[in-house]
Amino acid sequence: MQDLSGQLAFITGGASGAGFGQAMVFGRAGAEIVIADVRAEAIETAVRTLSEHQIKAHGIVLDIMDREAYAKAADEVEAVFGRAPTILSNTAGVNSFGPIEKTTYDDFDWIIGVNLNGVINGMVTFVPRMIAAGVPGHIVTVSSLGGFMGSALAGPYSAAKAASINLMEGYRQGLEKYGIGVSVVTPANIKSNIAEASKLRPAKFGTSGYVENEESIASLHSIHQHGLEPEKLGQAILKGIQENAAYIIPYPEVREGLEKHFQAIIDSVAPMESDPEGARQRVEALMSWGRDRTRVFAEGKDGDA
Repeated sequence: MQDLSGQLAFITGGASGAGFGQAMVFGRAGAEIVIADVRAEAIETAVRTLSEHQIKAHGIVLDIMDREAYAKAADEVEAVFGRAPTILSNTAGVNSFGPIEKTTYDDFDWIIGVNLNGVINGMVTFVPRMIAAGVPGHIVTVSSLGGFMGSALAGPYSAAKAASINLMEGYRQGLEKYGIGVSVVTPANIKSNIAEASKLRPAKFGTSGYVENEESIASLHSIHQHGLEPEKLGQAILKGIQENAAYIIPYPEVREGLEKHFQAIIDSVAPMESDPEGARQRVEALMSWGRDRTRVFAEGKDGDA
C-alpha cells in the first residue's frame, strides 16, 4: 500500500500516544481516521484536533476486550463510511510491573486481556470484513520489544506481546493471498501516558500482586518521557505499511541486545552430526505434510471437497 489517500484507518488506543501519532500521520497522508478508545473525553479531544488539521475523523468508545462491542463498532464504521477499514491498527495496550512470582489471576486476566485478547478481537472482527471487501489492505499490530524475551518484572505483558508477534507472523502468511499486508511493530519506550494505564484497570480485575501508586507511576513516567515521539513512530509505521514490512523496529539502540538474545537461541540448537538420520526423516515428513496440507485444509468443514 503505497498511497494512503482515500484509505480508511481504524486505530485502537487512537486517542493518545502511539495511536494518535498514527492518526495524525495517516491523516496527513490522506486517510480517513476512526479512533477507537476506552476514554470518551480523550476521543473528543483527539477528533477535534484531527479536524483542526483538516483530517476527517470519527470516534468510537470501545473496550477492546468486549467482543460484542467490537462487532457493534465495526458495524458503526460501515454505517458511517459505507465500507470496512482498509487499515487496521491494533495499538491499544496496557502495562503493569511487579515481581512475576506475585502475579495474580486478575493481573494476568487484565494485562493479557487487553494486550493479546484485544488484538485477537480486532483480527476476528475485521479480517473477514476486509477480505469480503476485496480491496488491498494492511494490518498493523503494536507489540513491544519486550515480546522478544521474557521479563521477571513484566511477565504477563511480555507473554502477551510475544504472542501478538507470533500471531501476526501467522496472519501475514495467511492474508497475503488476499492482498492484505501484515506488520508487527515492536517499540521500546514511547513518549505516551501508558505509565498511567493502571488507572484504567476495571474494578473486576482489582486484585493485584503489584505495587501501583503515584510513586510507581512517576517512576514509569521518568522512562517514557524520553521515549520516541508518537508521530515519529507513526512515520516509521507508515513507511512499514508502504514497504509491507514484516517487522517495524525504529530503535537502533536495540540491535545489539536482539543479536545476543537470538544468537543464544541459535547456539542452543544441536549440531546436525548429533542426529543426521533423525533430522532427515523429520524434515522429509514435514515436507510431505506441507505438500498435502493445501488440499486437506481447503476441504469443507466436514472433510467434503
